[in-house]
Amino acid sequence: MRKKLLAAIGCLVLLGLTLPGCATEVEQLVALTVSSTVGGTIAEPGQGTFSYDAGTVVDLVAEAEAGYQFVEWTGDVDAVADINAASTAITMDEDSEILADFEVIPAVRYNLTTWSTGGGSITDPGEGTYTYDEGTVVDLLAEAEEGYKFVSWTGDVGAIDDVNAASTVITMNDSYSITANFESKYAPMVATGIWHTVGLKADGTAVAVGYNEYGQCDVGDWTDIIQVAGGGYHTVGLKSDGTVVAVGWNEDGQCNVDGWTDVIQVDAGKFHTVALMANGTVVATGWIGYGQCDVDDWTGIIQVSAGYYHTVGLKSDGTVLAVGVNFGGEIEVGDWTDIIQLDGGAHHTVGLKSDGTVVAVGRNEHEECALDDWTDIVQVCAGCRFTVGLKPDGTVVARGLNQYAQCEVGWWSSIVQLDAGIAHTVGLEIDGSVVAVGTNNAGRCEVGDWMLT
Repeated sequence: MRKKLLAAIGCLVLLGLTLPGCATEVEQLVALTVSSTVGGTIAEPGQGTFSYDAGTVVDLVAEAEAGYQFVEWTGDVDAVADINAASTAITMDEDSEILADFEVIPAVRYNLTTWSTGGGSITDPGEGTYTYDEGTVVDLLAEAEEGYKFVSWTGDVGAIDDVNAASTVITMNDSYSITANFESKYAPMVATGIWHTVGLKADGTAVAVGYNEYGQCDVGDWTDIIQVAGGGYHTVGLKSDGTVVAVGWNEDGQCNVDGWTDVIQVDAGKFHTVALMANGTVVATGWIGYGQCDVDDWTGIIQVSAGYYHTVGLKSDGTVLAVGVNFGGEIEVGDWTDIIQLDGGAHHTVGLKSDGTVVAVGRNEHEECALDDWTDIVQVCAGCRFTVGLKPDGTVVARGLNQYAQCEVGWWSSIVQLDAGIAHTVGLEIDGSVVAVGTNNAGRCEVGDWMLT
């Protein structure tokens, strides 16, 4: 009888009926299926299918692998609290299938725009705009055309390893625009000897006028010259490959420069020649009577100048060295500081300071060293008992012996470089023409038809 009663009650339950005073509760389970794309995984609740009581709030946590990032939840996402959040929750009101979507983190990319001035080009990476991933180290190579030289990189150069090197690298941490700058390696210039004048043309050739008994003006066959200097009776030329040529009187070996290499600047005294090497040392050849060639132990030099019988050298720290004759105190430069350019004359030495003022030592009979009132000077030259100075506006000042009108430069304008001889002064104008004043003995001032550009 008991068994029959229980069976009857069970049938009533199955039919959805209850007896008065009786209650029943049936639990409902729902399924959550979770999966992910390549690039990550689901840390909570894991990947697969899970059963929950209806209404359960389930935590969802998606974790990206290295190099990837979470994008969003897709699928049955109506009950997901925030489909764009890697850590969120879903309320389980029904069976659901959701997918955690991952993607590769896009690289940060920057643009490199490259340009060049006339006289060369950028061969690596080329010229134009190029796009690189952040942190990429990009090779830069600038190549000069014939007759030109690379000068520097300008523009957004903070990330360039060496702005003065034609071959260098740039690290792409931002977008940059850079320019490779070139200039003619044959910058026109003038130089004076005692009795002659030399000019360097923009094509690397040279011209000369004046006294030529020893062949000091025979420079017509010179090529690839980047600097010239006039001595007593000889002329010196520096070639672009760092070698040196010389013509003229060689009684004391002042023209014995054939073996010199790696030279970056030359100058000529009355009977000697000096050269600055790329490593900051100095070599000299010629008459050694006053010790003017005793420069073997010089280091750290950035400019040299040869007076008649003395040699001066400017060091990188702005101090000056000097050797040779000291009849008038022309080598007493030991206390000079902050010098940026210098020149040795016949019996005096002048130095240009970084503030545009000028100092001088040596004989001063004609006030060639009385230059305390000179200001705003950009180049100084020492002749024989006179001094000339170039100002930034292209005008020129002069002081000292004026017997041959070598100081009559007040009318000059547009001068960009000058030099002083024994009794004449020569100036290069901005258009490449040349002017000269002073004695014209042997035709040393006959430069009116010169056009060096």
